[in-house]
Amino acid sequence: MSASTDRLPSIGLTNLRRKTVVSLLRTWREVKGTARHAISGDVRPSLPKEDIEHLQAKMERCLNSPGGEISARANTAELGLTYLGLNDAGRARFLKTLATDFEVDHKKIAELAASYASGDKVKIEMELRQALVSPRSTILKQFTALPDGFKFLVNMRGDLLPLIGKDPALKALEFDLKSILSTWFDVGLLDLVEITWNSPAALLEKLIEYEAVHRIASWDDLKNRLDADRRVFAFFHNKMPLEPLIFVHVALVEGMSDNIQVLLDEKSPVFDSKKADTAIFYSISNAQKGLAGISFGNFLIKRVVSVLTDEMKHIKTFATLSPVPGFRAWLDPLLAKGDETILKADELTLLRKLGSQKNGANSLHDFLEGPWTKNAKLSDALKPILMRLCAQYLVHQKKGKNPLDPVANFHLFNGARLERLNWLGDISLKGLKQSAGIMVNYHYKLDDIDDNHEEFVENGKIVASRQVRGYL
Repeated sequence: MSASTDRLPSIGLTNLRRKTVVSLLRTWREVKGTARHAISGDVRPSLPKEDIEHLQAKMERCLNSPGGEISARANTAELGLTYLGLNDAGRARFLKTLATDFEVDHKKIAELAASYASGDKVKIEMELRQALVSPRSTILKQFTALPDGFKFLVNMRGDLLPLIGKDPALKALEFDLKSILSTWFDVGLLDLVEITWNSPAALLEKLIEYEAVHRIASWDDLKNRLDADRRVFAFFHNKMPLEPLIFVHVALVEGMSDNIQVLLDEKSPVFDSKKADTAIFYSISNAQKGLAGISFGNFLIKRVVSVLTDEMKHIKTFATLSPVPGFRAWLDPLLAKGDETILKADELTLLRKLGSQKNGANSLHDFLEGPWTKNAKLSDALKPILMRLCAQYLVHQKKGKNPLDPVANFHLFNGARLERLNWLGDISLKGLKQSAGIMVNYHYKLDDIDDNHEEFVENGKIVASRQVRGYL
């Protein structure tokens, strides 16, 4: 593959992703250059059908490499360089080829399973275990021996997840990738690090890029979030030392915060953290898409609580100020059809009237994303209706045994209590679109966390405060 970075696909690459790709290109070209047996030759960025055979040869060479360990690393680096040079369509074809042409030997597995009842069970079990390790998994594991190979695999899984759909081969490939990453990214292997304004600029840049809950608008905004009354903690892995895996923003305040705009106001004075009695977790972001479904967020909160408890004895309350990202997605279709199972007749009449009044809009959907929050009369009329519906959504709407809302499910699983609904807690456009401006406090009461977690896991019980229950 060409060594120049002008081969990098521009589609879908953030600045940070591009920097990662450039770094890998430089490092892996050096690895490739150490071996005499590395297979050479280009494939085009879109990986047309005519190039598939050459790609398969590269993959085969990773499995059956002459020349020993150095050549094996070089061939793996060459395969990785090929992947990095592809555009989105080419990467999709690469992953499909890896998934379908390097799967397990189904015939051999069937034969071993059929002979199990009458054969040497221990011997057959060992052979089965070996047969169930797919060739593609063997290829993927080879990347862990390369510099930054873990980041490569994490990014590859990030590319793969949106493509899976109902494709069984891609699902199997994703299972292999997740299994490899789950082993290496066990929470026991992670380091908790506090990020400060004095952290490396490259790391601070990633904090801005990866923030997923409340966008960081500028360096001044970031500096405000790292001030003396704020903390940011992240999990890191020693194989990805400058890549946060997940991070949490904490505000040290007096009393339980109820409004995110107030909390993030750059013009507000720095609060004396010695007077703080409450730690508010106001943003938790997974930084690596490729680690989705590999859970360590719950451990992050508990570790941070432990650190703050040891460091600041005067902090007695630990809670979140959280969005309700699924509320409007659940509510809007019910409002559109006038569902009387959740709406009273007078409420439905009022909501329809409001929706039809907005100039240029023809639905409540449009109205709720407008400037109604600045009208006290409208706000007062909507508050009892939307707060009741939000409480119903959080407490009663479930997918199986778990809450329908992903943020609620995360915190309740961790043992938090659904403490308080906050009217107009987030009046940004995103807050109005997601949750009609409502935000939630989840309370991590240290003495109750384990009991709440067990009740939630075993019985699906949601522990909610009197305030929340009152809306129901």
